[in-house]
This record gives sequence, C-alpha cells and structure tokens, in this order.
Amino acid sequence: MTVLLALGTAKGLFLARSDDDRKSWDVSGPHFPMTGVYGVCIDKRRAVPRLLAGVTSSHFGPSVAYSDDLGATWQEPDHPPVAFPQDTGTALERVWQLATDPAGNPDRVYAGTQPSALFVSDDGGVTFELVRSLWDHPHRPQWAAGFGGQAIHTILPHPDDPSSLVVAMSTGGVYHSADGGASWKPGNSGIQATFMPDRFPEFGQCVHKVSRDAGDPDRLYAQNHHGVYRSDDGGVRWESIAEGLPSDFGFTIVAHPRRPDVVYNFPLAADAMRFPPDARCRVYRSQDAGKSWEALSDGLPAEPFYPAVLRDAMCADDADPAGVYFGTRSGEVYASRDEGDSWSQVATHLPDVLCVRAAEV
Repeated sequence: MTVLLALGTAKGLFLARSDDDRKSWDVSGPHFPMTGVYGVCIDKRRAVPRLLAGVTSSHFGPSVAYSDDLGATWQEPDHPPVAFPQDTGTALERVWQLATDPAGNPDRVYAGTQPSALFVSDDGGVTFELVRSLWDHPHRPQWAAGFGGQAIHTILPHPDDPSSLVVAMSTGGVYHSADGGASWKPGNSGIQATFMPDRFPEFGQCVHKVSRDAGDPDRLYAQNHHGVYRSDDGGVRWESIAEGLPSDFGFTIVAHPRRPDVVYNFPLAADAMRFPPDARCRVYRSQDAGKSWEALSDGLPAEPFYPAVLRDAMCADDADPAGVYFGTRSGEVYASRDEGDSWSQVATHLPDVLCVRAAEV
C-alpha cells in the first residue's frame, strides 16, 4: 500500500509518501516554493490520480496547478484558471478549497475562493467558471470577513445526489443547493454568532469547517467560531455536540471516510487564547456522532504544546484502517495509521501548515 500525503504550507507544497503501510515517510519539496498553498486535492477519479494545488504567489498572484504524475511535474494554464468576470469588479485573492464531485460529472472540480465565491470546472480543474447564482445571492453584500479573511473554505458535493451541494464560509455561514447550484438557501438554524446582536441569525455565522458523515450523507458536523454542531437534515438545522470537549472553539473537524458516526476534532482554548487547552496536544474522537468524546494522545508531544491546527490542516485517508493526519502552525505533521489510537511524527520544521490531504495511491 502506498499513501500520498500532501502538505500545503505558507511557503510551498510538500509531498510525503509511504510505501510501508504508513510506518515511515519520505518527504519531498517544497514544490512552488515561497507560495501559500491553501487548498490541495487528490483526485482519484482517473487511472492516475491528479493532484490539484491552489497556490498564491506574492508576485504572480493566485493560480491552480495540477500534476498527473503524483507531483513529479506540474502544469499551469497560460491564462488564470480561476478569475472573476470583469463585470463583478472583483479580483481573486486566493483559492482556499478544491473538491471533486463524487456523483456527477467525472471531470467536475469545485473551487472555493477568497473573496467568498464558488467556481466550477468541467475539465478536471484546468479552467473554472464562476457560479453566478451564489455570487448574485442577495445575502452576499452582507457577508463579512473573519479574522482569516472572507472565503468559501468548505465544499461538500453529495455522494449520491449530483443536484445537492453544501458550502460554508467565514463569515457568512452554511448554504446549500438542492438544484445543482441554480439556487441557494442558508442553513444555519441553531448555530450561534456570539459577535452579532442576534446570536442566532439567518446567516452571518463564522463557520470554520464542515464535514460529512460516512454513513448518512445528510449528517454533517461543523466547527464554528465557538460551537461544535451536528445536523441530521443536510445542514438545515443544527444542534450542539460540544459537551465532552474541553473547549468549543477550534478550526477543524473531520469525519471518518467509512465508519458512520466517527468524527475527529482538535480543540483550542478560546478565541482569544488560540492554544490547545491546558497546553496539551490532543485529538478528540467521537464514535457516536458527538454524543461523547475521547482524548487521543498516544505518541503526541507530552510537554507543553502551544501550536494551533487550522481548518484544513487535518484529514483522513481512504486506506483501511483509515489514517488520520494533522499539521500545526509550527510546521509539525503527525500521522496515525490506526484511526487515532496512536501517533507518530511525519515531518517537523516545515513552514506554517495550512492544508493536509492524504489518499491511498
């Protein structure tokens, strides 16, 4: 079994490869040195997986590059692959998210951007077009910027229904479409916005990340800016599942790729105290859809630990048993080959880790 681990950082993309069931790793890079890599995708829908990377250069600007040989070589189109039409009066700042469509067009790829917009590609991620229905939504002028900017950071196509799509953004909340993206409705009922006069508004929540359950595609998990939630109706209504966690603040939440009701979280102490609670490096796992949580720390640093894990800096692979991974703002990357029961270090002293993706290749 070979597993590829893609590590997007503030100064380039690193690729880690394991050929011995994730016991050891060979790390290469940086690819695209001195660029911010916020979004990475491993597209396994073709004979050879295609890697997609959203890169942001302070000199050349944002782009999407792709590789059809597992990162040995990279291609970029001559023209900007993701660009706002001239009539929007808007310029792209960066690509935050890249996601494939598991149920529809086999070449469809979605991109979520800053400022908050959704783009779609039907040629495997080479060129993209703006989804005007979401851009023209009447709520858009009121979407605000969170501390990390205003961006669509979550794109969840439905695994069985190509007409169903969920996106989430900071700051704006969760939106879903039931007609293939022709129209959009907010889905934030039950999610709080502690920074607004109305704590439970229709939209405007600073949702940090949303993940879809492996067993029930209508079951979603969300890490909010203060609040951990579950929805059992596709993101229409939400209930808190934060009880049992040491804090309800954090950025990332990851559902197991195959086991229903299994979800992972990396809490931080608070908005104004963005360190792990008690300065302890712990991943929390629930095996009952958030009804209870257990701390996982075997193999993780025992000394005081202060780095944060960002919204896309945690993931699971599709191997069996599933591997779980996270990277920190101090450039450390940890992996578990047994679904979180034990951990080992993959890399250290990397730049700020922004995005982590893994798959069996």
